[in-house]
Amino acid sequence: MSRAVILELDNVSVHFGGIKAVQSLSLQLFEGEIFALIGPNGAGKTTAFNVITGVYQATLGTARACGKDLRGLRVHQVTELGLARTFQNIRLFKELSVRDNVLVALDRTRKASTLRSLFRPPVFFRDEAAKNAQVDELFQILQLDRIDGATLARNLPYGLQRRLEIARAIATGARVLLLDEPAAGMNGSEKTSLMEMIRFVRQRFQLSILLIEHDMGLVMGISERVAVLEYGKKIAEGTPKEVQNDPRVIKAYLGTE
Repeated sequence: MSRAVILELDNVSVHFGGIKAVQSLSLQLFEGEIFALIGPNGAGKTTAFNVITGVYQATLGTARACGKDLRGLRVHQVTELGLARTFQNIRLFKELSVRDNVLVALDRTRKASTLRSLFRPPVFFRDEAAKNAQVDELFQILQLDRIDGATLARNLPYGLQRRLEIARAIATGARVLLLDEPAAGMNGSEKTSLMEMIRFVRQRFQLSILLIEHDMGLVMGISERVAVLEYGKKIAEGTPKEVQNDPRVIKAYLGTE
């Protein structure tokens, strides 16, 4: 049975004055798929992410997700559709606690009123207990449960900050998770653990994942399909093996050895 398309870029171009950051890019992400977008620095990968998440608007072409046109939507509206992202440079609320970073994301789906927050009827405490239970589950799944939840996010080791950012993204209720270089700065064992965790959360939360990554071991080990960008243009797309053996990719990105 064929899978439905959950995210699609159709001939998307992004121009900044005379600079063509992305040119006629078309991609499809299927439900439940892990799809990697690779290419040299400056190839347009993060620009494509920014179009999907409402940071930039496409100069030409269209982007659609979860059955909706993304044109004109702001970042919070894209999140409400079910898309969430992490960043190449970690963007946690570093002066908030580990637990509060995730609770903030859960508040997006919370139905609360000023009166309920002020007078705190029994339903308020049930809601708070449910949210904290969700945080506990995420922490266990992402191996953050051994950390004191009161620890400030800025005091976590780098690899755990990466995991916390992913936990916060999942907590928004995402259907599509966009990961921008999640393995950056990690050592070999951390990358192996990250791959296992991505596979698990994809299955556990029924996510579709679009991934930007420079680590070819991770890309080839986890992705079902890969697209390669060079100077804003897609030069190859296929299975990891097909892309790895494509002469254009070897020349542009992977090297000749």
